[in-house]
Amino acid sequence: MYTSNKHRNVTFILAGICIAVFFITYLVPGISRLLAISPYGLLRLGMFWTPLTYMFVHGGISHLLFNMVFLIFIAPSVEERMGSREFTVYYLLTGVLAGLFSVFAYMASGANTFIVGASGALYGVLLAFAAYFPQARLMVFYVIPMRAPYAMALFAGLDLFMQLRGGTGVAHLTHLSGLFFGYLYFLIRLRIDPVKEMRR
Repeated sequence: MYTSNKHRNVTFILAGICIAVFFITYLVPGISRLLAISPYGLLRLGMFWTPLTYMFVHGGISHLLFNMVFLIFIAPSVEERMGSREFTVYYLLTGVLAGLFSVFAYMASGANTFIVGASGALYGVLLAFAAYFPQARLMVFYVIPMRAPYAMALFAGLDLFMQLRGGTGVAHLTHLSGLFFGYLYFLIRLRIDPVKEMRR
């Protein structure tokens, strides 16, 4: 298993960027559309920066708070295990790929959906946490203690159900894509099978 002891608290830098961007978008609301990712913006207007910037934008204070609590509580352990450099690449890459996959999926369905939020990358972090710490317990919905792999499976199942149901206003496909690309990253880059790690 690949690990590194080089740990520099990138998690809190990422959280700080998200909070700063939230206040900027609050003061200048129109800027959200320039940072969000969408099929039309990316493919027709050439807004090539949006696969990166969308994950630092949030649709409201509750969206921001939920994602930042999630990030701050589980990402530091993953960052410490991976090392800050590897964690940064992992976080950004899973987020970018989740956004791109979602854009092309929405384009294929004829929808011009705007996507914002860190959830694609955070689902990648959740997979990493479940793989590295399969015995750890998470408070699901803040009240139900559940082992990390089961919590991940529950969230994935709910996202899959809601994605198939449609019309919720939440980018469930982006969440699921974050899990998928996180899984591929572990297999290809880290040469770890996350599922086997979770079964330990």
